[in-house]
This record gives sequence, C-alpha cells and structure tokens, in this order.
Amino acid sequence: MLELMGEWKRSNFCGDLGKKHVDRSVTLMGWVQSRRDHGGVIFVDLRDREGLCQIVFNPEHDPKIHQTAEQLRDEWVIAVKGTVTPRTEETVNPNLKTGEIEVMAEQVRVLNTSKVIPFLIENEVNADELLRLKYRYLDLRRPPMRDNMIFRHKVAAAVRSHLNENGFLEIETPYFTKSTPEGARDFLVPSRLNEGQFYALPQSPQTLKQTLMISGFDRYYQIVKCFRDEDLRADRQPEFTQIDMEMSFVSEDDVISTVEGMIKTVLRETKGIEVSIPFLRMPYEEAMERYGTDCPDTRFGLELKDISSIFKDSEFKVFRGAIEKGGAVKALNLKGGAEKLTRKEIDDLTEYAVSLGAKGLAWIRVGEDGWNSPIVKFLSEGEREFLAETLSMEKGDIVFFGADSVDMANQVMSNVRLSLGQTLSLIDEEKLEFLWVVDFPLLKYSPKDKRYVAVHHPFTAPKDEDMEKIENSPDDAASKSYDIVLNGVEIGGGSIRIHRKDIQQKVFDIIGIGEDEAQEKFGFLLEALEFGAPPHGGIALGLDRLLMLLSGEESIRDVIAFPKTQKGSCPLTEAPSEVDPEQLLEAGITSIAKKPEN
Repeated sequence: MLELMGEWKRSNFCGDLGKKHVDRSVTLMGWVQSRRDHGGVIFVDLRDREGLCQIVFNPEHDPKIHQTAEQLRDEWVIAVKGTVTPRTEETVNPNLKTGEIEVMAEQVRVLNTSKVIPFLIENEVNADELLRLKYRYLDLRRPPMRDNMIFRHKVAAAVRSHLNENGFLEIETPYFTKSTPEGARDFLVPSRLNEGQFYALPQSPQTLKQTLMISGFDRYYQIVKCFRDEDLRADRQPEFTQIDMEMSFVSEDDVISTVEGMIKTVLRETKGIEVSIPFLRMPYEEAMERYGTDCPDTRFGLELKDISSIFKDSEFKVFRGAIEKGGAVKALNLKGGAEKLTRKEIDDLTEYAVSLGAKGLAWIRVGEDGWNSPIVKFLSEGEREFLAETLSMEKGDIVFFGADSVDMANQVMSNVRLSLGQTLSLIDEEKLEFLWVVDFPLLKYSPKDKRYVAVHHPFTAPKDEDMEKIENSPDDAASKSYDIVLNGVEIGGGSIRIHRKDIQQKVFDIIGIGEDEAQEKFGFLLEALEFGAPPHGGIALGLDRLLMLLSGEESIRDVIAFPKTQKGSCPLTEAPSEVDPEQLLEAGITSIAKKPEN
C-alpha cells in the first residue's frame, strides 16, 4: 500500500484553496484528519499547516482509489491529485476557510501510516500536559499550537524587519561565556580542552552587547537564547528567548520610543491591531504606592492606599506594631464588595494572604447597621473618621488591610488586589495595556546578604543629578532604568549603562565587589571602558512572555516548540539524562549524585 512521492510535487497548501481555484488541477499532501463514509462516497479531511481541505473519493469516478480511501485512517500521510470543485449550497461550511470548495480525488498515494494516536488532533484536547509534551510532535499538529508557532515566526520576522529598517545590525554573541553569577544560577559547561575549567551559558548578552557599543556598532539587536538555572513557573523556562538591543549616544526616551515603535509595528503586522504611542509612564515609587508592585495591571482600578500615618500611635497593636518596626499599613476599598463576597470567600482570601507570607488579612464590611469587622472595636473614633474619609468608605463597601514590613505589605496587598480583579471579573481580558515603569532605585539594601544589591543590574547608570548620592546616600539614588509591563506582566527591562570605569568601580564597591573580584569577573569590560566607551543603553524583551500574552495563553510553554516541564525536564527527549562515564572523565569531572533507588 505504501508508495513513494516519486515525481509528484505539492501544488498548493490545503488551507489555501478557495473559489478562485475551481476547475484547477491540484496536488495536495498532508495528514488525514478524519474519514467519513456517506453511502459509498468517502469524504476525507486532509490537513497541513495551513488548514483543512475536504477530499471526495467517489467510487463512480475511480473504484481503485476508492478502495484505497476505504483503508485510510487518522494521521496517515497521503498525497492526492484532483480537481477543485464548488460545494453545493447546502454543503457549504462557513466555519471552514476552504468551506466553499472540495477536491474530487483522481489519484492518491499513501506515503505513510500512523499508529493510533494518544490524543486527538483537535482544538481542545483532554490530555495531561506531560503526555502532550512527551508527544510534542503530535501536539504541535493541533491548530492552536500550530497557530502559536506560526505567530511566533511572524512576530520575530516583524521585529527583525522593523529594526533592520531603523538602522540596527543583527550581531550574534557567543553561547559559551564566562560565569558571573550575580542573579540566578548559571548553567555550567565543562571544557575538555581546559580541564577543571567551565564555560557558562549566558543569562544575558549584557556585557558583550555593551562591548559591541565600544566597538562602534551603535545599533545592535539579537533575538537570542538565554539560560538561567532557576525555579520554574508558568512564565519561566531554563532556556528562554529575548529580543535584545543596545544603542549608543541615547537617552532613556530614545530607547523607550524605539521599543514603542517596534511594538506598534509588530501588533499592526501580526494581529492587525493599532496601539497608540507613547505608552503611559509611571515612576517606580508611584507604582509601589498605588499598586504595591513594579509591574501593575492597570486594566482595572482598586488601588492601594498607605494609611500608616494615622496608626503610628494607635491602640490597635497589629497596625501600630507593624509601623514601629519600620513597616506599613496598606488598604484597598472594594466598592460595593460587601454584597459580592461571601464570608467563605473572605476567609479564602485571608488564607491566600497567609500563603503569601502575611500574618493575616484584616477587613471591614460597611453594612446597613454600620461597620462589621473583628477589628472595629480596636479603632478610635478619630481613626474611623480618617479611614472613612481617606478610603471613601460607603455603605456596601468592603475594605481589606495589610500590615507588615513595607515589602510584605506591598506583596500581599498587590496580590489580593489582583485576585479580586480576577475573581470579580474586573479586568477587561480583551485589552492590551502597556505601561512603562521608570526611575527605579539604583540600589537596595539586602538584609539577607547584609549589603547593597543592584535593583536592575550593576551596569545601570545613576541619574545625573544623583551621581554624588552613590557613595553618600545610596538608598536615595535613582537610576536611568525602565521596565515595560503588559497587562501586569513585565515583558522587558533596560537602562542607560555606566560608560565610565570610575563610576562602574564605585558601584561595584558599594555592592561588595572589590577591585580584585571585579577584575576577575568583569575585567575585560572594565578595560574596554577605558578605550573610548560611548554613552549607551538598551533593553531586553522576553519574547516568550510577549507571545504568551498576545496569544491569550496561560503558560509560555504553549508558545515554545519544545519547552521543559516545571522540573526542567523534556519528556520528549528525556533530557536531562546520565551520560557515559567516559564523557565525564574526558571533561575532567566526577559526579557525586546518588542514583535513585528502584
């Protein structure tokens, strides 16, 4: 039964045929989506990457190929020659791109058969994700996954086209580079030729793209793979792709406007959507004050209020205690929420807050008979008046409070806000809300590390007016940095870089990287900065996250052809795996990992 393609050549994709092709002879090749026998006449839906086309096998035309059609099964690979004919009015399928035509089969070749597939090739599939990943080549045949991969290609092509037209050069940087662990853990690669030494897969091309600016390639970009050995979640993978760019002789505004123009082009060319630029900008301090996060979802209100000032001398020990320890009390008023949330839902929200690290979640429900809450009895008359006025509390409202360290109060209340927005359908899911968060602090003291750490990365330049604060009051120094947020998800971050060695060493000193360590980790960059480094800056956008949001998917795994699981494994290839001991010996390393017991 199996035949070879021989001299046959595909003339059209299945999904491209329409009424303009009527009476044309075509050769199609693809997979059998389904086969239906209607009283002797067999209908086969043939599928390729562009869609479906109905093939008709009529025994009156050719009994021999009809016999072949009777044997076809799902996912067999076939080639068909035939003539495009219009469907009758009553058989037109308006839900199918090719629904106005069909192909009358004249010849058929079975190119390959298929085992029974573990799940159906259709839009919605009732299959565990691990099974889908194990048979990823089948999963990618499903229309939603196929469309995601095609969309990914179109977005990347639009990015390249736009940047090429705007004077950027695409330059590749190496995957084997030096380990400089400052953020996430590096993936290490042993060097066989340099025993005992290791390469690191890049977490970012940061230092090398800065070096390219010193080389004079003043507009660089790259759609590049990066690697981080970190715990995974829906929007993280051990290997990910970013749109990386760097420019010389630019300000923050120049980088931001370049990215906005690129995004506008991408959305217009790939989704037919027109977005208005410039996007809204919000200082970091304002974002933290109003939303408790540096990547707020601004598609809905429900903003936070800092009410710490009134409670520093309060009789309510929970609020006062948090403030005395340098913390804060934050609140949000869910207008009309008293009738929207049951007591169980309030308790569930409290449990959620506790799971985030809070000690609890205080609340006040404003009812017909006044304020209803376990904490009301602890509040003075003045505190009640302050809350009513500051939070615009009215009958039917419910107010939630978070009292803890500033970071914890922000983290908990920002997540409570988002949970309420999702639960109560306050978010317009069709909306694309871009936001720039700007003017991040340059440094932040880490109690865990007992030193200052860079908020973005140690190559970020301070604001010109804050240059002296680097040494005198590092907590107050702002940076020339910017993050771009889409619907509450950070999709990119960048900054103007430090282009002078003396300033770079000052920042290194403050974050605990002395001259010897700086020379060991970043010596090549420090030396390069002494050879006429121009002012420069750039940004990196997470392509996977952007695609996830634009595709309406909940996980970046659905926009990556061959992703890893949340444990960093690949069910398809069974990576990672043990290797031959001889390979380890050649690389000069020994594994001390214990083998799992059977």
